[in-house]
This record gives sequence, structure tokens and C-alpha cells, in this order.
Amino acid sequence: MDREILVGKSAQEWFRERVSDALSHRSLQIQEVTEFYLVNLLASFLERERLFCPRSAVEHAAGDVLDEPLALILLRALAADRHARVRELRRLGDTALFVCGFFGDSLARSAVDVDYYVAMGERAYGTLADAERGWAGAPFGELSDRFGDFVDLFAEIAELSDLRSNRGLVRLYERFLATGSARVAELLRARGVALLGGPGGATRSLKH
Repeated sequence: MDREILVGKSAQEWFRERVSDALSHRSLQIQEVTEFYLVNLLASFLERERLFCPRSAVEHAAGDVLDEPLALILLRALAADRHARVRELRRLGDTALFVCGFFGDSLARSAVDVDYYVAMGERAYGTLADAERGWAGAPFGELSDRFGDFVDLFAEIAELSDLRSNRGLVRLYERFLATGSARVAELLRARGVALLGGPGGATRSLKH
């Protein structure tokens, strides 16, 4: 994580800039309350215990996201009292979004794929949108309906935050090889990585 978070500005301020930049770059328009929610979600995940898994994906020895029984967590949340249900549904939705966005490449090597996390995240946020009213529930409908957009948004933030290291550049190139994403290709070219004649060149069509 960039030391700028620790020196000179708060995590909320740092992530507010990252979210704003990524939204502008992707030409995404979202509710102000949803943007506020995303900024605080990202800042809160600096605390490791916010994840359901006992160790964050980045700490796992094999580099893989740990397989968590999100469907069972969803069932327990739905059976709980209202206060516990809201709390656990938020944790479930937030975890699914964070893991998909920041560790989607690791999920490709996991027994549980991205689609599973997406389905759990959409369900958790959708249930919250139906249950909550007024300002408290305002972001959840948008988070559920546009979950894929927010996964891509978080992926871009993760990529841009990682580009200053060679290891981050290698991870970014591995993501491109796995997905053929035009967005990832653009980030690689901005760092001087030549893709002509290789993956993403004339012999391969880019995915958007």
C-alpha cells in the first residue's frame, strides 16, 4: 500500500482520490452516497479482521484467495435478528466486492470462481436494499445492480496502486494474459510495456 496513506493524509482521503480518479477514467456516474460508501469500505479493509477469511488473500502462502462458505454466511445472516442481519449482509457484500476487485486473478485459480462471489455480493446488497429505507439503504440498490462495474472500479484502483513496483507490473501483465482486457492493456502500455505482435496485438482481440 502506498506510504502516502500513512504520511500526510488519511486512508479516507487517499481512497477518495483513488475512487474519484477511477470513476473519471471509466466515465462512471454514481450516486454521491454510493461513492462515499465505497471510500469508507476501502478504508475499512485496511483492518484485516474486516475480511471473513482468517488471513487476507495477499498473505496466503500460495497467493490464492481462501475458500470461504459465503452461501452459508448468507443463510445465517438471513436467519438472524434484524441488527445482526444488516451487519452480516454488509460484511458479506463488502467482502465479496473487495475480494473480486482486488484478488480476482487469484480467484481464477481457486475452487470457487468470481461468479460465485459476484452472486453472493449482489444477493447481499440486494437484500439490504429491500430491507433498508431512506439514506441508510440508498447505496445498496446501486451496489447490487451495478456490482460488476464496481468490481472493475476496484480492480483499476488495485492496479494503479500496484504499478510502482516491478512485482505489481508482473501481476498486471499476468492479469492481461488471463483476461485480454483492453483496460489492462492500456495500463501496461502507459508503463512502456510493448504488446504489439504478442497478446493484445493484431493476433488477439481485446476484451472491454
